[in-house]
Amino acid sequence: MTQQQSLTSVRERVTPEEWEQRVSLAAAYRLVPHFRWDDLIFTHLSARVPGGDHHFLINPYGMTFDEITASSLVKVDLGGNKVMDSPYEINPAGFTIHSAIHAGREDAKCILHVHSVNGAAVSAQKDGLLPISQQSIFVLSSLAYHDYEGVALREDEKPRLVRDLGEKNFFMLRNHGLITVAENVPDAFLFMYTFESACMIQVRAQAGGGELIPIDPCIIATARQQAATVTEEAVGALAWPALLRKLDRIDPSYRN
Repeated sequence: MTQQQSLTSVRERVTPEEWEQRVSLAAAYRLVPHFRWDDLIFTHLSARVPGGDHHFLINPYGMTFDEITASSLVKVDLGGNKVMDSPYEINPAGFTIHSAIHAGREDAKCILHVHSVNGAAVSAQKDGLLPISQQSIFVLSSLAYHDYEGVALREDEKPRLVRDLGEKNFFMLRNHGLITVAENVPDAFLFMYTFESACMIQVRAQAGGGELIPIDPCIIATARQQAATVTEEAVGALAWPALLRKLDRIDPSYRN
């Protein structure tokens, strides 16, 4: 089977639920470079395949994110083994991070990891994310940190990643980048949009040189309640259809 035949036959070989998940994850991949969070072929997003098996979808290593389609995503198990034929391999560092979190968190159905410039800049600051913007309060209400241990290639780092993340949805890898974890792709994407926005605002506010105004901790304590009121608990689903329409206007090939 040729590479092209392998990719074009994927939709016929998976369930409708898996295909829907593939399209959603491919859309998230395309949105990452649209918002300029990408790092060439590096970093990775993953989503669990619906159906009960501990299989997940991740990017083919070597493609830029604006090339990724639903069919090109690689399906692997928690051991890093491909469970469907693919002409592509996966990033070993991506597998370490994503397999650890997917195995450790049953609700981690989608995981986004980026090396955005603003996120990496804030991850290098000792105090991490500061409570200085409206965006920051939603992140700080569910934020965890993990100290840098080098490129994520070692099996023994996995339990520390899971331990440090705990039950949080936002995860800052110090001196490295950002991770968001959610029940679905739309929520994970909206979480990342908020996370990166909070970091960008912080970097720009610090560059202004003036004294920063911290937000009262009591306000941060009610951030989740405030978010639920604004989104009616739909979170990412409220913005996701509009983001898909944007992608369809730009280039709908992510659906292939």
